[in-house]
Order: sequence, then structure tokens, then C-alpha cells
Amino acid sequence: MMPEIALNILDIAENSVRAGASLIEIAVSVQPEEDKLTVVIKDDGCGMTPEETEKVLDPFYTTRTTRKVGLGVPFFRQAAESTGGSFRIVSEKGKGTVVTAVFTLSHIDRMPLGSISASVYTLVVFNERIDFRYTYCFGEKSFVLDTRSIREVLGEGISFSEPEVAAFIKEYLEENKRETDGGADI
Repeated sequence: MMPEIALNILDIAENSVRAGASLIEIAVSVQPEEDKLTVVIKDDGCGMTPEETEKVLDPFYTTRTTRKVGLGVPFFRQAAESTGGSFRIVSEKGKGTVVTAVFTLSHIDRMPLGSISASVYTLVVFNERIDFRYTYCFGEKSFVLDTRSIREVLGEGISFSEPEVAAFIKEYLEENKRETDGGADI
């Protein structure tokens, strides 16, 4: 099992990249008053049939040729359910996939959120051909990073991996998370 939720999000989003998504939406919502942490990862990739969707929950099934097991989705599911939360995956062939994991925030078995800003930064900077919309909520406060808006400002010729642009994205994510959750240890 991965040691933090952010790494699970990175793994699931990488599945969306491999599925040919052009837009990946990641939403992390921390609601202390409801004792809930919700993660939604939605893509417009190739999607799956109902049979494939069922198989993806099996740790001994993978479409990858680099390894013989597909542990990402089953472990993410187990991590959410072990806190008394829930897990759901909905997919439609040719339309995309939505993964929703709900964790009980105060549960002793809930792994930490971890470095969500670093995970989103990695996805954005190293997958430039894909648009990302990341939303982070904490209680009533929230912020959004949308790569389509950044492209609009920068123009199409500027790479997210340019040092100044990459530094801006990293700082934007970290500063806005801190302003949104007050630096809470989640």
C-alpha cells in the first residue's frame, strides 16, 4: 500500500494519462466538520467496459506489460474502505472514468494526505499535452489550478517545464494550499 493518499492520486491519474485522456480533473475536499476527506479523479480517456471496470478492482489484473499485477486501484479502494469510507469507480467505454474515494478523516487507519501539491505539480509539468483541473477544498475555502487558464496567459509556445513556469506552478500550488487549509496537517 502506498504511504500517502497523494501518491495514490498520482498513480490513478497516471492511469488516466495512459488511457489517452486530454483532460484530467482532480478534486480533493477536506471537510473537518463532516469528518470526511473525498478524492475524485475524473478523465475523458478511453474508458472501460463494465467487465474491465470490475477487473480493475482485482489486484492480479493489469493491462501493463511492465508488471504482472495492478495494485494501484485495489490498494486505493482498501485504503478508503479501511477507514469506514467508500470507493467507487464508474467508467464508460469511449467516454472516460471517474474514481471516487471517501475517507473518514479522523480514523486511525487513514493514511496522511501527504504532498498533494508535489503530486499535482509532477502530473502537470511532466504531462504537458494533457489539461489538468485541480481543485482543493478545506471547509468553505478552496482554490483551483487549471492548466487551460495558464496556457491562455502564457501562450501555446511556452513549456510548463521551463524553470520559471515550473517554479511558478509549484509555488502557486503550495501557497494556495497553505492559504486554504492554514497549513493543517492532513
